[in-house]
Amino acid sequence: MNVKKLALLIVIAALVASYFVFDLGQYLSLDYLKEQRGAFQALAAEQPVLVLGGFFLLYVAVTALSLPGAAIMTLAAGALFGFWAALLLVSFASSVGATLAFLASRFLFKDAVQSRFGERLKKINAGVEKDGAFYLFTLRLIPAFPFFVINLVMGLTPLKTWTFYWVSQVGMLAGTAVYVNAGTQLGELDSLSGLLSVDLIGAFVLLGLFPWLAKAVMAFLQARKVYRGYQKPKHFDRNLVVIGAGSAGLVSAYIAATVKASVTLIEKGEMGGDCLNTGCVPSKALIKSARLAHLERKPERYGFTSITPRFDFADIMARIHKVIGKIEPHDSVERYTALGVDCVQGSARITSPWEVTVDTAEGERTLTTRNIIIASGARPFVPPIPGIDEIDILTSENLWTLTEQPRRLIVLGGGPIGCELAQSFARLGSEVTQVEMLPRLMPREDEDAAALVTSSLRDSGVTVLTGHKAARFAVEDGEKVLYVETDGGADGGEKRLPFDAVLVAVGRRANTDGLGLEAMNIATEKNGTVAVDGFLRTRFPNIFACGDVAGPYQFTHVAAHQAWYAAVNALFGRFKKFQVDYRVIPWATFTDPEVARVGLSEDEAREQGIDVEVTRYGIDDLDRAIADSTDHGFVKVLTPPGKDTILGVTIVGESASDLISEYVLAMKHGLGLNKILGTIHIYPTMAEANKFAAGEWKKAHKPEGLLRWVERFHAWQR
Repeated sequence: MNVKKLALLIVIAALVASYFVFDLGQYLSLDYLKEQRGAFQALAAEQPVLVLGGFFLLYVAVTALSLPGAAIMTLAAGALFGFWAALLLVSFASSVGATLAFLASRFLFKDAVQSRFGERLKKINAGVEKDGAFYLFTLRLIPAFPFFVINLVMGLTPLKTWTFYWVSQVGMLAGTAVYVNAGTQLGELDSLSGLLSVDLIGAFVLLGLFPWLAKAVMAFLQARKVYRGYQKPKHFDRNLVVIGAGSAGLVSAYIAATVKASVTLIEKGEMGGDCLNTGCVPSKALIKSARLAHLERKPERYGFTSITPRFDFADIMARIHKVIGKIEPHDSVERYTALGVDCVQGSARITSPWEVTVDTAEGERTLTTRNIIIASGARPFVPPIPGIDEIDILTSENLWTLTEQPRRLIVLGGGPIGCELAQSFARLGSEVTQVEMLPRLMPREDEDAAALVTSSLRDSGVTVLTGHKAARFAVEDGEKVLYVETDGGADGGEKRLPFDAVLVAVGRRANTDGLGLEAMNIATEKNGTVAVDGFLRTRFPNIFACGDVAGPYQFTHVAAHQAWYAAVNALFGRFKKFQVDYRVIPWATFTDPEVARVGLSEDEAREQGIDVEVTRYGIDDLDRAIADSTDHGFVKVLTPPGKDTILGVTIVGESASDLISEYVLAMKHGLGLNKILGTIHIYPTMAEANKFAAGEWKKAHKPEGLLRWVERFHAWQR
């Protein structure tokens, strides 16, 4: 605590202590007020300005210091100055005093509280930033809530000072009027308990509920306005229609069927979506084959003189399709039909808030439904590079139709997909050139993690060109060519890259075409995703979107996570709605070495001005990694200075995507590094890296002073 905070705390403590030590409370009692009423009235008549000013300052002080007695002073104001003058005086004095208490609490404690409990308070902070005035107004209308507690607690939140002041002034007005009016009839009061009767408190509670009722009515009227022009069916064929059978759609339909809702799942392509058919599953199967082929490069690592893998590229692709086929039953029509889901093959179009038209092989069908979930996924984004239309490009969608291996392959993009596929094809023997316009690969990860991956890509045979922008494609003398531009350096200017195939992996675009969103005036974001609120609702309260089509994270596991919220809010939202929790989102890039992350990265902490302590453990020191000749990479943990609370973790190394799960669990449930250190990990395993990282943190925080005394104790013992 700095000097200014300490000084203010001492002053406040001294004033509060004086109040109790000198028994000043006796002057703020109902009996004393009634006894001295005549004297006070006489003084007010003789020197009204002095009494008004002194009373105002005293009221501000009592409120700012959160001392008992504000209620008595409000009665006194009514007795001395009359209803209207007292109401005006107390209204401003109480609001100013409350604001001073609010500011003192903020100055003294906000930083410490937010630093210690920031992660847990994120949801509360977001709620206060959005609806803080509404919540404060409700609390101010109900005298049962101690006002001084409201002042102090609100000071710890992001609520703006001006908002706190004016809402307090308006919100406390009704309660102030009751007390001031009672003060004008002071002689008839025997106790404060008589003032706040059960009936009166009940009336205030109803008054406090009024904003909530008003909000509900406004929401109802807004919904009526949104639905204007559409005829709601009297009856519905089903409770839910889900558009898209990828991860988000499958989970949504599964949940609906589990709770016995009538649900229809519409898919125009293959069940399982991108992840099963063109994304996660085939790419991981390719990575595994490529890793085995890579053993040829350094056989001595495992004690071999040579390792010569013999393969046919067509066989590797056939294995990939076999893997897809083996997983396919998990997402099949047969399985979901058995679960109670009505599966429909066709292209869906939303024609009203309660109707979906499907173009099927048998013709057009129109389904009526109480709720709709859009889970149509995303597709690879193809940038408008000049000449690209003349090239048969590859993307993560059509790549898996290859039967012949490209001899010279260009990969556009330095993100996770580009890095995974560039490394895999290079390890299988293709001459791979990876082009990224940014200064480095994997810009979402820390530079040290990206550097290790870049080094491994080059070791695998990839020519990595960062800071190079794809300028134009051309076909010259029957040869396909990409011209790239780079600024400065020896390679400055334009460079010519001949190739046999090009893989475009520069991002993904939400699938919204043909869904009828424009006609329904359902908005999309700048990046093409469907605009949704925290409950995953579009502008229509009964139409939801989740998964890649909604963002903000385009991962299969996040799509499944969102699907729970979309399905539950769609089916049961009239009783209870759940806002999506994005606090702990992990992801991984499946290069060799893998890169996995959850929470803050070091770069993000720096950009956001968050003070963090970085603990690092090198996997090159881990016994199991050494035994497996995978002794490279690190575990990096971010914590608040001096605390073991986990703010973020980056792991680079073998099985990083599995190792990160322990930290995901810890962050989700508020467990710190001390808990991880105190957990038994099997020896020898890669998972020990997590324990040793926690040990590095503990070593840096060992109690040096205590250990010196322990050393002396042991010396005395000897």
